Amino acid sequence: MGMSDYVRGLRERIGHDFMLMPSVAALIRDDDGRVLLVRHVEGRWQLPGGAVDPDERPADAARREAREEAGIEIEPTAVLGVFGGPEYRITYANGDDAGWVVSVYAARLVSGTPAPADPDEVQDVRWFAPDELDGLELHASTRRTLELLLRAS
Repeated sequence: MGMSDYVRGLRERIGHDFMLMPSVAALIRDDDGRVLLVRHVEGRWQLPGGAVDPDERPADAARREAREEAGIEIEPTAVLGVFGGPEYRITYANGDDAGWVVSVYAARLVSGTPAPADPDEVQDVRWFAPDELDGLELHASTRRTLELLLRAS
């Protein structure tokens, strides 16, 4: 489900104009310290996450996004940080302009084997050691978020 009905309705009114989006992401690590990333259909790797729906609690949004993107159940355990600014602005292939304010949660895997749950949104899901992240295609916002969070841990 790449776009919620709520965002779709807003886009029908504003077209491709800039929209500021509250969002969440989950930093999920395995026992070896690897980080779980999903590869968006536009090609970039990112943390599992996405927009918070109206009246949705952010932790619930993180759970839902992990389920929708990677087919897993997670338990958010702590807010690691809130990120925004020019690096968190993106223009998608369809022309939509968006800015993200992202609340990032530490989360633990509760159940499931990570795999793409929605091929219209995610094309791959994998675990990466921190030293493997430099070679990945990441949006500037994802790179900045990972650098700050992994440096702090």
